[in-house]
Amino acid sequence: MENKNKTSPFSMNPYIFTILLLGFGLWCFWDGWITKNPEMLKHANLNRVLSAILLPWGIYDFFKLRKKQKNRIGSEDK
Repeated sequence: MENKNKTSPFSMNPYIFTILLLGFGLWCFWDGWITKNPEMLKHANLNRVLSAILLPWGIYDFFKLRKKQKNRIGSEDK
């Protein structure tokens, strides 16, 4: 007899990596460019470089995933 109460495996949101990239990029942007905390000024250059890398990467990843999902939905309709 088959068990009809099978649960599907855990499925992670495809945007979780993008959200983490953007969140960490915004945090680095805040610490590198906006904050006036003298303790964080020691790490300002690192945070500026990281924000310059992570924010564009997160934006690129967002549009790449969105395009992939639109293509997947379009192929399912056919």
